Amino acid sequence: MVQITRRTTASFALLALVPLSAQAKTKAIDAVVSSKAEPGSYSTLQAAVDAAPQGMTTPFRIAIRAGTFAAQTTVRRANIEIYGAGIGKTVLSNDAYAGKLAPDGKPYGTFRTATLNVLAPGFRIENLTIENAFDAPAEMRRAGGLRADEGGSQQAIALSLGRGSDRAVVRNCHILSHQDTLYCAEGRALFERCLIAGSYDFIFGGATVLFERCEVRSRPRIDPIEGYVAAPSTMIDQSAGLVFSRCRLTADAGVPDYSVFLGRPWRGASITLNGKRVGDPRSVGMAAYLNCYLGRHIAPSGWTRMWYVGSDGNPKTWFEPEEARFREFRNIGPGARGVRRGQTLSVAEAAALSRPHLFGDWDPRSV
Repeated sequence: MVQITRRTTASFALLALVPLSAQAKTKAIDAVVSSKAEPGSYSTLQAAVDAAPQGMTTPFRIAIRAGTFAAQTTVRRANIEIYGAGIGKTVLSNDAYAGKLAPDGKPYGTFRTATLNVLAPGFRIENLTIENAFDAPAEMRRAGGLRADEGGSQQAIALSLGRGSDRAVVRNCHILSHQDTLYCAEGRALFERCLIAGSYDFIFGGATVLFERCEVRSRPRIDPIEGYVAAPSTMIDQSAGLVFSRCRLTADAGVPDYSVFLGRPWRGASITLNGKRVGDPRSVGMAAYLNCYLGRHIAPSGWTRMWYVGSDGNPKTWFEPEEARFREFRNIGPGARGVRRGQTLSVAEAAALSRPHLFGDWDPRSV
């Protein structure tokens, strides 16, 4: 038996009014990961994950001791649960980025860069740091300030909830990178009391995700000066995408006032039309901020546009925020002021995006 204790750090001072539970329940641990050759332990998280029996319907629980584990890990087994020794004590790290050559001699591209890549349902992780340590500002300088959406190579995912992920729970974790920090491809996920930091489309994807009482921190860029928090690619038949509830949007020193947009609509999915790969018109991004504190780095318009390949093959077809599903409800702070390009929700509409109603037949309180 291993005692799992939720911890808080100085970076959560802004969330001090939202106390963590004093102690998580004692859980039976199936595998231990340690960098100190502890008897019976695994030296890598990947080895511990792969030790889980195929087809498990009950959780396989992994405890990771304190230390920095520099490797990429892919979770292909259902019902994996991972418990760290604390934020900043257990660190999963990796420095792959889109333009770097992978062992196969090809560039990683965005979606192979993740430090932790989850491709199975029932995943849970608590009490640690997941980072992509790639130095994006240095790469921006090397590339002469090249815009990331015009041929740059700065994409570097820390955590990916990829294809096959569903019913994921992430609690009391720090998730750190610059561009494309957190990818949520599909399914449902809950992030609770986490810090997610980045600068450019750093929370993106088509999943239904609830971020509760999280800190969402913007980091400085070199060029351009603006940043983007969310880039949802939600399909039109999906009622909810990236939902932020009672979160704090903060910024590191060096992020200019009014320079960061709450989001822009990413038409990430594509279809073949007349022999060309074009943006899928069914991809109509949805994001909402409910009862959040918005710092003064947030732009007065709130939301902005994003380009995609149009049905006529034009690679610079603009998807305006008014065409997407961007929502706000009772946000406060200096960044909540301005003439918005999104929609203000009613009380009933906001309630439909709360935890009891968002996830259908899945109740995260039961895990």
